[in-house]
Amino acid sequence: MIFDSHVHLNDKKIYDNLDKYIKEAVDAGVSKFLCVGYDIESSKLAIDIANKYHCVYAAIGMHPTELKDLNIDYIAEIEKMINNPKVVAIGEIGLDYYWDNVDRSIQKEYFAKFIKLAYKYKLPISLHVRDALEDTLNILRENKEYLTKGVMHCYSGPKEMIKDFVDLGMYISLGGPVTFLNAKKVHEVAKSVNIDKLLVETDVPYLAPHPLRGKMNEPKFIVYTVNQIALLRNETKEYIESKTYQNALDLLGIKDEKED
Repeated sequence: MIFDSHVHLNDKKIYDNLDKYIKEAVDAGVSKFLCVGYDIESSKLAIDIANKYHCVYAAIGMHPTELKDLNIDYIAEIEKMINNPKVVAIGEIGLDYYWDNVDRSIQKEYFAKFIKLAYKYKLPISLHVRDALEDTLNILRENKEYLTKGVMHCYSGPKEMIKDFVDLGMYISLGGPVTFLNAKKVHEVAKSVNIDKLLVETDVPYLAPHPLRGKMNEPKFIVYTVNQIALLRNETKEYIESKTYQNALDLLGIKDEKED
């Protein structure tokens, strides 16, 4: 059993043929998916998909590069959706300094607000971080009293910072980049992170694994990530599947059900 802890089934490339992609992933061993929103509309769609498919759960939030309209109260808009029983996390939220299309002060402001919103409803957070590790760590520390659990989605930082985030309740999630031949830093993370804090993901339709790099990612491709992590850690793929599956259940507060 595999739990894809970060997938955009709500992306048009996937959504237009959703039954096919979910079936193929299930056939490959995926039992559950966390469909992650990145703006208001995609968060609504994540909920719709989760309501339709028993194996899918929803995370709702605002990607930092989508915080463009100062006339919208994004916190209020996301809070309107939060009581749906399939909503199990707030995300993706965080900081992105790579694109630099939203003022960093606005990103930081909303990041802190979303942390407090998640705390209010006792939900974990799913963090998008790009070129902003230090500021992310600082904001998490500044809001430590409001943290419960969360995940560093597609973690790209050094192994030396793993403990800093884990100590704040964060899990470390790895996706397609761990399979890249030249991704030495991610390889070291895969080998270093405590197995009880490790998750796997696809980030579909992005970050297809080697040897499919450059193509559109598909949910079934998560097996490449699992296999590579098992190889790097000198463990069986069954062990990696089992541990990361249980870790995702623990993080998201989901009770495993036999009918899944």
